[in-house]
Amino acid sequence: MTVRASAKVATRNTSSAMQTMTRVTLFAFAVLAIWVIGMQSVRAQGPAPVADLAEQLSPAVVNISTSQKASGGGVPAPNVPEGTPFREFFEEFFKKQQEGQKPGRKPNRPRNANSLGSGFVIDAEGTVITNNHVIDGADEIEVIFNDGRRLKAELIGKDAKTDIAVLKVKSDTPLPFVEFGNSSKLRVGDWVMAIGNPFGLGGTVTLGIVSAMNRNINAGPYDDFIQTDASINRGNSGGPLFAMDGKVIGVNTAIISPSGGSIGIGFSVPSDTARNVIDQLVKYGETRRGWLGVRIQNVTEDLADSLGLDEAHGALVADVTATSPAEKAGIKAGDVVVSLDGRDMEDSRQLSRAVGQLAPDTTVTVGVLRKGKPLEIEVTLGRLETGEKLVKAADEKRAETGGAAEVKVLGLTVEELTDELRTKFKVPEKVTGVIISEVAADGAAADKQLRPGDVIAEVGDVKASSPAELSKAVDAAVKAGDSSILMLVLRAQRNFDPHFIALRLKKK
Repeated sequence: MTVRASAKVATRNTSSAMQTMTRVTLFAFAVLAIWVIGMQSVRAQGPAPVADLAEQLSPAVVNISTSQKASGGGVPAPNVPEGTPFREFFEEFFKKQQEGQKPGRKPNRPRNANSLGSGFVIDAEGTVITNNHVIDGADEIEVIFNDGRRLKAELIGKDAKTDIAVLKVKSDTPLPFVEFGNSSKLRVGDWVMAIGNPFGLGGTVTLGIVSAMNRNINAGPYDDFIQTDASINRGNSGGPLFAMDGKVIGVNTAIISPSGGSIGIGFSVPSDTARNVIDQLVKYGETRRGWLGVRIQNVTEDLADSLGLDEAHGALVADVTATSPAEKAGIKAGDVVVSLDGRDMEDSRQLSRAVGQLAPDTTVTVGVLRKGKPLEIEVTLGRLETGEKLVKAADEKRAETGGAAEVKVLGLTVEELTDELRTKFKVPEKVTGVIISEVAADGAAADKQLRPGDVIAEVGDVKASSPAELSKAVDAAVKAGDSSILMLVLRAQRNFDPHFIALRLKKK
């Protein structure tokens, strides 16, 4: 009985151990399955492999090779006094050097300066897109495909303001090409891929995300860049930035890099901007942008207070070009543009882009605030390229100067703009007003970075025809209880372009 009982106990213990092992094994398999599923989930959150996409798109991405003739440099001849021994020898030697010729040798031939960039084909007929700065000044342009073909390119048109250029190549067979996508649908964090020719290496694929949108890097009047951390280096200029659907959503244009290499801050012209420019270049060989004819600036908090606005928004008209569409329609300096055809304009950059995207002769409704009151003004746009020729003549005949020779006001010493001061500060004849000769270091004017040589053209609603008139206008504003006063200043550091500033007033 004792033996049988022990056997039963052993059998039960063995069975219990086997069940425990089974449970442990099942638990381990369950943990492993959960880990595998989790890893697959993590992988699903990242980008899918881009090998197939890169292989599909790379044939349409090209290298741009340019050459520019550069004559051989010579060595300037020294001034050898008359009667110096061997003077004739020196003159003959340096003459030949300046002609690119060494004594006893044939004249040097002009050298070719070569450069490489990137580009991409957008149709089977051979229309190629690149950057303006890649081909600017080139005597010859060659497009190199990744299969080794080299085709001569013709320049169809270029636009320095957006840094876009359109080329054309001829091929006996249809060329591989890519299509544009919609950059307005991009979101920060979307995956993007760049293909290009960094440092002349060719066929290089890099991957990253959209880091930011609507970047202004002060490269031009229509800055609206896509920022990406996909590696972009020298030589990538003009190459495409692709979305994961294989559509071009940007033209790689610029980088920020103290070292010259990629630090993860690259910029692309959005496809929506590029397509508009490309369409014009293909159709006309040049751009044809709308032109309003105003100089504008952002509305700061100080300016908003002086203008009687509830918040800082819109584009403040600093000046209206003579004979421009804006002048003909009745837009005035001091107006704040808040809308264009019903679309809100948050700042001056947005207004510049919106007008530039419209065609000349388009009639638009410009919503402005004039002394706090809303107005709608219909304007038929001119052509920017024609308007730029009129800008030099825009600042005609301001009020005549006169009055007291010098006045100290608001931390400024202002004087009558005499011929002597014009010469001293290099003030153009067309500029009129009163000139700042001194700025107090602890005054409100110093905080606004006003400097000697700047010219005040208007103060409040009146022309600054003399130092006395300026002082009178400031006194009137103080007596009226105003907290600040608006001035139209032509800054010497900005080639005397008009610019509104608001100076705080001290109450008496």
